[in-house]
Amino acid sequence: MSVGQIHEPLAPGLTRVWELEKIVWEGDTPFQHVVIAQTDQGVSLFSDNDRQSTELSQLVYHEALMVPALLLADQVRSVLVVGSSEGVVCQMAVAAGAARVDHVDIDEQAVKLCAEHLPYGYTLAELGRAERGDGPVKVRYEDGWQFLRDAAAGTDRYDIVLVDLPDERPDDADAQINRLYGAEFLSMCKAVLAPGGVVVNQSGCPTLWRNETLKTSWSRFNEVFATVAYYGSDEHEWAYLFGRAEQVENPTELMVSRLAACGYRPVSIDAEALRSNATPPYHVRREV
Repeated sequence: MSVGQIHEPLAPGLTRVWELEKIVWEGDTPFQHVVIAQTDQGVSLFSDNDRQSTELSQLVYHEALMVPALLLADQVRSVLVVGSSEGVVCQMAVAAGAARVDHVDIDEQAVKLCAEHLPYGYTLAELGRAERGDGPVKVRYEDGWQFLRDAAAGTDRYDIVLVDLPDERPDDADAQINRLYGAEFLSMCKAVLAPGGVVVNQSGCPTLWRNETLKTSWSRFNEVFATVAYYGSDEHEWAYLFGRAEQVENPTELMVSRLAACGYRPVSIDAEALRSNATPPYHVRREV
């Protein structure tokens, strides 16, 4: 029996309705309205009515975000994660061999709620160690923009910079999150890359009726990076872009050639998936 609903806006005139079986936690953090609830997809996380992750599909989502980056980067020693409150991609980075993972999230309360209530990502004990920097992962509760600005002026360099945030809001020019999608922010991410490093973000949805943010991201990545690779999840509704400062002749085949040796073993991506999901939709490609 449903105890409530979340109406998730997808596009003008289009809304998805989630039936909530049980409210695990609901309330306002300093930055967003968070709902953690039991749904038909298991325990699910919502931010300002947007679904962020569910127990059923989170691994497919996070692998599509992280695995191509692990394969495209020449090394995986140091990783910077901006957002991604659940901590799943940080765990993947460590499994792949990263000795240092800086996890930057502005919303301390949301990160702790995820660790407490979600059956994936950080446990409370793991988060406590990461907050202390006791191990390869160090959690920092800071503004991602300011962290990248400071890092670009310093000497720290990363093999992967991963940005995983709620969607850009092109209809709200004052939305602070939009800063972390723009070309200036991508340039700051590029500035902190080690040679052979990769920048990746969740870039939007490829469906025709909600692809505006993906088209914009595609244009920005091609403006900033010499190499841009695309991965559109074949089992989810999201697409991801991967940028390298250097020119790479065939990034997809480079990923395929490195798959067998990857320290993290994906369960939803193989060579066929890497190849078949590497072409952006027609209307996205026409933007550049």
